[in-house]
Amino acid sequence: MTENEKNTIKQLFAFIQQSPSPFHTVAALRKELEAAGFTELYMDELWELEQGGRYFTNVYGSTLLAFTVGEQGPLRLAAAHTDFPGLRIKPEPELAADSGSRLNIEPYGGLLRAPWLDRPLSLAGRVALAGEDAFHPVVRLVDFQRPVGIIPNLAIHMNREANDGVKLSPQKEMPLLVLCPEQQEAQGGSDAAAERDNGSFFRERLAEQLDCDVEDILSWELNVYPVEQGCMLGFDASLASAPRLDNLTSVYACLQGIKASPAREGVQLAAFFDNEEVGSRTKQGAGSTVLLTVLRRIYRACGWSEEQLDCDIAQGFMLSVDVGHAEHPAHVDKSDPTNHVYLGSGLVIKQASSQSYAGDAEAVAVVRSLCQEHGIPCQIFVNHSDQRGGSTLGSIASAIVPIRTMDVGVPLLAMHSVRETMGTADQQALDDLLCVYFSGTKESMTGDEA
Repeated sequence: MTENEKNTIKQLFAFIQQSPSPFHTVAALRKELEAAGFTELYMDELWELEQGGRYFTNVYGSTLLAFTVGEQGPLRLAAAHTDFPGLRIKPEPELAADSGSRLNIEPYGGLLRAPWLDRPLSLAGRVALAGEDAFHPVVRLVDFQRPVGIIPNLAIHMNREANDGVKLSPQKEMPLLVLCPEQQEAQGGSDAAAERDNGSFFRERLAEQLDCDVEDILSWELNVYPVEQGCMLGFDASLASAPRLDNLTSVYACLQGIKASPAREGVQLAAFFDNEEVGSRTKQGAGSTVLLTVLRRIYRACGWSEEQLDCDIAQGFMLSVDVGHAEHPAHVDKSDPTNHVYLGSGLVIKQASSQSYAGDAEAVAVVRSLCQEHGIPCQIFVNHSDQRGGSTLGSIASAIVPIRTMDVGVPLLAMHSVRETMGTADQQALDDLLCVYFSGTKESMTGDEA
């Protein structure tokens, strides 16, 4: 394990800590890009671009596209997603009972449910407040940054069959326990009890966090998230455990790649889409026309024709960057018998004849060649033929922008759990690939800072 690999993981952990919701992920991206000299453009304004320019645009708060513009040349795209499976707070979420007050939740994406139990949990996302008029609400980010609740398990004494497997009902077992009525009354007396009874305690706490009036809160999009930070583990720190590795490992790598772009030739663009975990078919997802719209606007602002864009798409390339599955040591039979993927052995090139992962033989050859030429470790991932695998945004986005695409990412264990596990060295391999892809060299901002 090299010091550079350890530093890369530490910086990834710091980025994950800043990104407890897709909205915070975009805010963290904006901060990094502005520090690297990128200029923000707005989707509802006209664009003026310059050769050598570095730009980004925010789409509905949870999707961001960053790009550089050079002399007319090759089109290079990379895409990752800002969202992750988890729990979200419903509107009017208060569930009050004598045994404790809970917040009503709904699952987002295909999460593993059981690992969420008995963990200290917090809330983060965005809140819409009353503005000057109905069509211009004020949107604020919020992050409690401390444990505010827990989803308690039922004791073994009350469910002797628990270790034989328990099916969890999101509606019954997974609301977030946040307050005990007795404690609430002890702290605030009868007023606090009345507050619980009229169902306003959550809005009160949200208003306190935002320093606003309760009446101004109109709506919210709030994630439940675990407060424990990422850590390296293993006798030689060869493993890394953290929340949201799917897919902030890919977001972070694409960020390093686009920051390394020299902006000398063609258009190079990194797209960070929301809603991949629920199908991508939203106004800010990879299944929308937002990528094609942004490309068209870039070409028009540069004085290039739409036909030239069509030609560049036909000759261009996109990396769809999302995590893959490592071989589980207790469940080797779940993995392909001839294509083995191990933690710490490099990034994965993901293939599926069903095209649930985007790619073809030529696309595989391109990525393997880049890895071989620059000494980047890589592995091939395919699903066990008896297992139904996942999918990524690559096939969806490339059906709208018909560009040759290849799916890559770091391998994980426990994908879609509240914490996932990866090989410490694999993030460096992915960062290196994205930097090579965009700049031709493994020198990244991460490496320079390290």
